[in-house]
Amino acid sequence: MMVHTNYTFNFGSDFILAGLFSSSQASRAFSSCVFVIFIMSVTENVLMMLLIRGDSRLHTPMYFLLSHLSFMDILHISNIVPKMMANFLSGSRTISFVGCGFQLFLSIILLGSECLLLAAMSYDRYAAICHPLRYPVLMKDAVSRLMAAGSWLVGTLNAIVHTAIVMHLPFCNSNVIDHYFCEFPALLKLSCVDTSHYERGVDVSAIIFVLIPFSMISVSYVQILHTVFQMKSSEAEKKSLSTCSFHMVVVIMYYGPFIFTYVIPRPYHTPGLDKFLAIFYTIRTPTLNPIIYSFRNKDVLATAKSMFQSNFLNKN
Repeated sequence: MMVHTNYTFNFGSDFILAGLFSSSQASRAFSSCVFVIFIMSVTENVLMMLLIRGDSRLHTPMYFLLSHLSFMDILHISNIVPKMMANFLSGSRTISFVGCGFQLFLSIILLGSECLLLAAMSYDRYAAICHPLRYPVLMKDAVSRLMAAGSWLVGTLNAIVHTAIVMHLPFCNSNVIDHYFCEFPALLKLSCVDTSHYERGVDVSAIIFVLIPFSMISVSYVQILHTVFQMKSSEAEKKSLSTCSFHMVVVIMYYGPFIFTYVIPRPYHTPGLDKFLAIFYTIRTPTLNPIIYSFRNKDVLATAKSMFQSNFLNKN
């Protein structure tokens, strides 16, 4: 139910998440789909992490970064979907002020860190394909660890700043967040003060976490494609083209909605469109990442097969 009164939120207040659909029938169907996707995503990413950890053949910079991507995806979808399901099953759409702040904080960490990590992964592929002889130097273990740690650290610092600012804003007139989770563009609409100065800071963050990494990824794959087209082996060319095309599909599905949400000016936004686009980078992409980046890879499939056979033989 919409609440429209003139009051200011405090630490003990609750928000109401409007959700994706107004009708209970549509909400029931969507919740069922989301639950299945959630189980698939967590299973795929946990399996991916176990495979990488359990096989020394996968102890390479590329798979080290992939294990961090899987961990981020597990945290990201787990930060949003369980609360959605709990609200649906209980019939309540409330979220506490503290719960909203935590959800916002973790969401900003993971969104920002994953943007930086995807850029690091594209550099890894660039180094492997365009500079294969120098790859052991360009992507030695210390470099990949620094990339992963840097993604987490910068993403966390960014989240601390934004969460502290947003959750200290006075929220007036409504306690209804027109979204299915606590995302700060939706929270800003509830503020009864001018947020234009803060939004300039958001623009700076968008450049750092969205536009620069996306540009780096695009340049990396252009260089990769240029190198691939110069290869004499048609089989290697086809394999590289297939891999690059699938990777770019995931990148576009993640960054495209992200760019619209955080870079495009507010007048072009509608609540329905924002919620629809958010599905791609909060729910859909965590399910696709393991399939696109890992389970299409022969090394991963071979590891999964050997691990399954080993466990089966041990039981018999």
